[in-house]
Amino acid sequence: MTALPQAHKGRGAASNPEGRFESIRHHAEDDGWQSLLLDEAAPRPRTEVTDERARSVITRNDSPDIAFEQAMNPYRGCEHGCIYCFARPSHSYINLSPGLDFETKIRAKGNLAEVLRAELARPGYVPKPINIGSNTDPYQPIEKKWRLTRAALEVLAECRHPCTIVTKNALVERDLDLLAPMARAQLVQVFVSVNSLDNHLAAKLEPRASAPHRRIKAIAALAEAGVPVGVLVAPIIPALNDRDMEAVLERAHAAGARCAGYTVLRLPWELKALFREWLALHAPQRAEHVMSLVRQMNGGRDYDSDFRTRMRGQGVFAELLRKRFEVACRRHGFGRARELKLDTSRFVPPRRPSPQGELF
Repeated sequence: MTALPQAHKGRGAASNPEGRFESIRHHAEDDGWQSLLLDEAAPRPRTEVTDERARSVITRNDSPDIAFEQAMNPYRGCEHGCIYCFARPSHSYINLSPGLDFETKIRAKGNLAEVLRAELARPGYVPKPINIGSNTDPYQPIEKKWRLTRAALEVLAECRHPCTIVTKNALVERDLDLLAPMARAQLVQVFVSVNSLDNHLAAKLEPRASAPHRRIKAIAALAEAGVPVGVLVAPIIPALNDRDMEAVLERAHAAGARCAGYTVLRLPWELKALFREWLALHAPQRAEHVMSLVRQMNGGRDYDSDFRTRMRGQGVFAELLRKRFEVACRRHGFGRARELKLDTSRFVPPRRPSPQGELF
């Protein structure tokens, strides 16, 4: 019988499976000794942050279902530990596990501001909004110490370059001194991700992210400061958090969010097994029902990467979610996230470093 791993308090993943590029595989078996040998006092997995020297920080995409063309992620891996995170498999590219490694072994791009400045100064650079946090959260807990997201915002504010931000951490409030002036110049829009109002569920799904009610307060703080803010109900997991969709939209609108979006659960590559493991540990009675609905929304598979359907799903249940979302948005008067146009005409390329002083 395959042994079921133990859950780690404060962590989303329970195990550390090899990435898809590894040639060696480990398989755990329950020989009956597990409960006798279990050390309840064993230390919890600690977060290790490594300074990574980035050669470039602006990435580009042409995916038809993604609203932005340019993105920037200050960190590889995310301490929030959201078990559903579609970015987990990206840790395989650096020979680390999409499981516990993803949330405990973080790569911080310590030279991000320096490289960003050089990229914006390149001849022929065409300014387009840069999304910060497309892969991993720019305001995850280690940002308190590393301040890489703030450093990037300082460069963008100096150059009057527009950006969008996606986060599920109230730490975004720290940078209101930068975000508010940028907002007045139509240079920034923030999206706060809230997929449930259930604190107990959130503590298991996304253990080190801000609690749902705290994220709602962050929306209010951003709106009060004049920063355009939207809410992302993402991801919606059938039979787990979909019941909260309307309540999230209502609370977010009352707090000041004026646009909204949603996505459904995506399970690419190694994430399929990790999510099934999480269900077995935290929601065993509904595990098969959840996965049955997930497969219904993916053409009979755990995941379908088709650009036309991967964000919203397909089939009867996906259509029901779409209609529920649209009805709730109409009720509260939400606009579409793409309606706000950020201003690229104000962009001023940064000056290249020079040993000579400046006369003007």
